[in-house]
This record gives sequence, C-alpha cells and structure tokens, in this order.
Amino acid sequence: MAGEKKITFALAGNPNCGKTTLFNNLTGSTAHVGNWPGVTVEKREGTYRNKKFGIQADIVDLPGIYSLSPYTSEEVISRNYILEEHPDAVINVVDATNLERNLYLTTQILEMDVPVIVALNMSDLVKKQGDYVDAKLLSKKLGVPVVEISALRGENLDSLMEQAMSTAKNPRKCSTVLEGTKVDKLIKTLEIALRNKEVENSLFHAIKLVEGDEIECKMHADLLPMVEEFRQTFQDELFGNDFEALIADCRYKAIAKDYSPAYHHKEGEKVSGKEKLSISDKIDKVLTNRWLGIPIFVVILFLIFHLVFSDDLLYLGAMGAFGEGLADPFAGSAWEGLFVGAGINSPGVILHNLVDIILNNLILGNISAGLESIGTEPWALSLICDGILSGIFAVIGFLPEILCLFLFFSILEDSGYMARVAFILDRIFRRFGISGRAFMPMIMGFGCSVPAMINTRTLADDREKTATIRVIPFFSCGAKLPILTGCAGAIVQIFGFPYADIITLSMYLLGVVAAIAMLLLMRHTTMRGEAAPFIMELPAYHLPQFKSLMVHLWDKTKHYIKKAFTIIFASTVLIWFLQSFTWNWTYISVELTGQSILASLGQLIQPLFTPLGFGSQLTAVGWVFAVGAITGLIAKENVTGTFAVLAAMLIAGTSSGDYDEVSSVVAMINQTGITWQGVIAFVAFNMLTIPCFAACATAKAELPKGKFRWTVLFWLGSSYVISSMVYIVLSWWWTLFIFLAAILIMMATIWYINQIRDGKRSLPWRHS
Repeated sequence: MAGEKKITFALAGNPNCGKTTLFNNLTGSTAHVGNWPGVTVEKREGTYRNKKFGIQADIVDLPGIYSLSPYTSEEVISRNYILEEHPDAVINVVDATNLERNLYLTTQILEMDVPVIVALNMSDLVKKQGDYVDAKLLSKKLGVPVVEISALRGENLDSLMEQAMSTAKNPRKCSTVLEGTKVDKLIKTLEIALRNKEVENSLFHAIKLVEGDEIECKMHADLLPMVEEFRQTFQDELFGNDFEALIADCRYKAIAKDYSPAYHHKEGEKVSGKEKLSISDKIDKVLTNRWLGIPIFVVILFLIFHLVFSDDLLYLGAMGAFGEGLADPFAGSAWEGLFVGAGINSPGVILHNLVDIILNNLILGNISAGLESIGTEPWALSLICDGILSGIFAVIGFLPEILCLFLFFSILEDSGYMARVAFILDRIFRRFGISGRAFMPMIMGFGCSVPAMINTRTLADDREKTATIRVIPFFSCGAKLPILTGCAGAIVQIFGFPYADIITLSMYLLGVVAAIAMLLLMRHTTMRGEAAPFIMELPAYHLPQFKSLMVHLWDKTKHYIKKAFTIIFASTVLIWFLQSFTWNWTYISVELTGQSILASLGQLIQPLFTPLGFGSQLTAVGWVFAVGAITGLIAKENVTGTFAVLAAMLIAGTSSGDYDEVSSVVAMINQTGITWQGVIAFVAFNMLTIPCFAACATAKAELPKGKFRWTVLFWLGSSYVISSMVYIVLSWWWTLFIFLAAILIMMATIWYINQIRDGKRSLPWRHS
C-alpha cells in the first residue's frame, strides 16, 4: 500500500457498547495509548491489517459518549475529531440489545458529511434471546450500511472492515431525522446562513446552534438573534423555551417510529402486559438486591482472596480431617510445600510456590554456589546475590498471585458485575454526597492506582474528583499484595493465627472502609457539594473473552516486570549499598551491620513510628521496618525486596535464596521482636500512605492546580492516624470505645457547623 493515502477509521459509540473490545480485536498488538492534544483524556490508536484482502487501516478509538453535546471533555473530543480531523469513515458501534438508546448518537453522527457504517454489535445476544434485528431494513431507514457483528466473539469483523473500506471511498451527504419537525424551518435557515459563510458540516452546526450548544453559540454569535426571533414567534407552539429538549424528543420519536420496527421480539415476549425478564434482569434481582447486594459482593471478594492466598483451600487442615496434617508428596525434596501447606494450597499459592522454588532454590542457589566456587570477592557475591537477585526475585516471585487476583477482577469487570457494584454503592452513598460514578475509578484501584486516577476524568465536579483521587490508593493495588501476603503469612507462622486469606481480606476491607470514611469527611467539610447525577448503562451479563483477558494479563505482566528491572533493581542495589558501607565508605561484614549508613538513617526516623507499633519499642535492628516503609514510597514492591535483602545481610550464615516475601518478614519479626499488632499496623500504613512515584505523578497531573501538596499531606496524615488507631485498638481493645466516642463527637460537630452554613441554624450567642 506504499504511496497510497492512509485510511483512517474512527470508532464511535456509547459506553459499554463493546467499542473497546472491537478496537482490541481489530488492532491487536499494534494498539498504543497516548493523550489527546491539549487534554488528559486517553487517545487509543492502532492498525488493522488483513493480508488476505490486502486491507490496512488506522483505527482511532474515540471516547465512549452518549451524545455530541459539549457536556464532557469526551464529547467535545469526539465531535472535534470527526469535524476537524476528517476520518475516512466513522464506524458507529451500536449495542443491538439497546437499539433505541444507542441510535440517539447515530442520528447525530448522520448529521455530519462523513461516511458512516453501523456495526450492530452483540447480535449474538439478540439471537440468543430469540429476537432478531432486520439489518437490511435498518440500513435502508438509516441510509448507511449496517453489519451485524459480535466483538466479543470476533464474529464478522473482516466483513465489517471490507464494508468500511468500500464505504470510505464514497462521499456521503448529511441527513437528519428532524425534517418536518417544528424546528425544521429554523434549522434550514441557519444551514443556508452557515453555508454562505463557507462553514463545513453546516447542517450539524445549525442543529447545535438551535439547541443552544455552548461551543456553537460562541463560534456563531451573529446568528443567535435569528434563533431568538424564532423562539419568540413560535413560543406558544413549543413546550417551553427549551429547544434542546424539543430536539431530543423529536429524535426519540423518529427512532421509535422509523428504526425500532427493525428489532423483532420473539412471540410471547410480553406476558400480561409486562415485558418478559431477560437473564440479566433475573440475575440482577439477586445481585443488586437492596439487602443482599453488598453481602454478596463481600462474599465474592472473600472467595477471590481464598482462591489466591489460602494454604488451606478446603479447610481440611482446620477441621483436622487428616490428623496432624496432610502428607506432602514432595517432602524432603526441593519441591516440598508446593501443593500442601496447612491443608491443600489454593491455585494462587501453588503457582507462587512453584515460581519461588524455581527462582530461589534452583536458580539463585546455583548462581550463589557457582560464584563461591570461582572465588568471587565477598562484596561482589553479596551485591549480586543478596542485593540484586534477592530483591528482584522476591518481587517476581509474587507475580503469579498478582496475576491471579487481576484475572479475577478482570472477569468481574468484563462480565458486567463491577458496573452493578457501582450502582449498589451509588444507591447507598448518594445521600452522603458521593455518586456511584466516583466508585468506578476507586474499584479500578484494586488493579492499579494510575489508570484509576486517570479514570476520574469522567467526574465533572473538581471537588468530587479531588476527593476521589485522594482515596484511590486506599484500594490496595497489586503492588501492595506482597506486603499483605508476606505479613499475613508471617503472622500465621509465628503467632499461630491459621487464616492468612482472612487477614488479607480484612486489610482490603480496612482500605475500603477508610476510603468511604475519608470521602464522607471531605465531602462534608473541605469538599462540600451535591453528588453529580450518575447515569450509567448496565451492560448485559456475558462471559469474558479469553483473548481479551490474556491481553490484559500480558500488559500487567510487562508493566510489573519492567518495574522489577528498573525502579526495583535500582532500589535494591541502593539498599544493599547503604547497608554494606559505613559513612567513611568502608565495606562491612554482617556482624557490623549496625554501623551501616542505612542503620543510622533508619535509627534516625524509627522513633516517628512508635505510635504505630514499629518504632522505638523494637530491638536494636527495629529500624528495618521504618526503612521498609520509606522505600515503599518509591514502589510498594520494594518493601518485600528490602526485607529480603536485609534478612540475608542481618542474619549470619544465611543466603538471599533462603528468603521469599513470607520468610523475610518472619526473619524481621524474629530479629526485632515486633508484635502482631505492630505488623498489622505496618501493613495498614503501607496500604494507606503515599502511593508509588508513578501514581503520585499521575495524581499531580490530574488534580486541579494547587491541590497536590495538600493531597500528599492527606496521604501521610490519614495513614499515620489510622495506622496508629489500628495498633492501639488491637493492643488495648477497650480504647475502641474512646475512638468511637471521639468520632461521634466529631460527626455531631461537623453536622452542626454545616447546619449553620446552610442557614438552618444560628449560633446560640446570636439569639437575643
């Protein structure tokens, strides 16, 4: 195709219509993400190639929108791209199961002078329900090609692109469903005026001008008197002065009259005047139930964590079903503990053990033995094994469990369940000034804080956006899992509590509760405001696509490995260096490790963490927990990497291969004398405090000007206070009542102050 004009297609459609799935299937590994010029909304581009038919085209995935009105940055971007960048054709992705609502956007796109092809997605679901869409009739009514596809299953995509290539070669004249309506005369008059001014897509601009579109009114202010004159002349014939509402009503009437008949319901669809419930509706009666919705969500979270982190999957060990324990088929070999722990290991633990055995017992052990056999200098041996490999392997060893957890969350999201969670939470928390729209990016925080913070761009209110970004790190991302699992496993081994998965789940729930509590606090004090309206399409339930899940997992793996061999590599080498040298740059042995640069720095900041249980109350090497908390600010994976390096260097006669994330924490507990309450508080602090540098950079870019420094202080202050409360309450249970009383007094004070601000009450001393 050398020398030919590059063909570009724009994908446009409503949120949850399957547009992104179609984009991923068409572009595959060629997809890349950037930002639209001048704004921070993501721009996704890729290349479609079909060697069989000799087709190659660039695909631009426009943000998901419901209309082309300028209410959000996504809508402005989509309309401006089509109007100004002149793609060869627009592929309008339409959810066939919600035909009428999706075609609202279609009627607006058709008002532009651009070739259009309608991709009727989810046609397989329509057929599964026993219904069908007459694509030929719909194509005839719309005046553009209509192709039935299934983006999820990859069905008929090549036919879609062949039709798109053919459509792009033929210019198209705009059309509108508003012909013959009450505003038709005004639209045509404005269209002529705009055409005389040589304005492209004059019909689209004319209609937007009638709607009172903010952008159009600024661009063509000289034509506004014409609109106002019409409004005054025909005011009695219009319902009110709202032309936008009138045009929206006309669009829906036209869709219902001309396009909806293309959708044929199976016979008996309606029973006793009521529509028959779909499978998704029946499932929602349970999953979104007023009373059962949240308990079911908590149970689902528990099952996920149990499958990923439990070493007693079926609770056989807890029930004593096998006496003192299960027989390990690999006892005495390098593979001991692979399948059996307290009971039968969960799939996540089995995969973790497998990778840990390969990395530490086999690879690292052989490398260490080989270097010793050739007489490697002690400092070089320590750098390679205790510094570099130990830290990196401790991080990579946890990759299987991170991917397992991410896989389960991806399944929940792709199946449509996560959208229901936002709906459930919106219904509960809207009365407190928090909308369900804010919970979508927060839930994304379970995967990674960076895309979660980017997703806050959908929030129109800056105060709600700021509050949401501040609590996103409380939803523990995959990078924090090594800390959670390492500490939970150590508590199981040393303190005898047998359920590591329950500890891990409890820490996640602590983050969620803390996020909700801090949101409520901000929305009633410094970030006061009403919750913005929350409109979201609940997609039909469907099985996630295997290919899509694997693409997500591969992206996650690449990101994690890249971080392990860049930021974490540099951090572990730095930790090794600071621990191996004194202030006069002398290399020291393990016995003199208390004289190292790292030890002196750790001892300096250690007292700050005394109220959290890992400060001055610990023994001589108690500074390791303070150092771990600080290195975690760079990347949360650094915490276990730091412990693995320090464990090997602090304990004489051991090698770095002896320590994974659990055993390294066990070693730290034994060396420092920290209590289990202190370990829990350490986990809580790392979960809630300043996120990794990448998330901080994202937060700075997304937050309104001047808010970042206060956000950093918020992260430090809230994590310190909450972790202190955790330590104190777990150490002295009766202090819980003191904290509850203080919280109730604070809530009452805030309520009273807000009543005064709203004019519902006055200060007592102002009464006469």
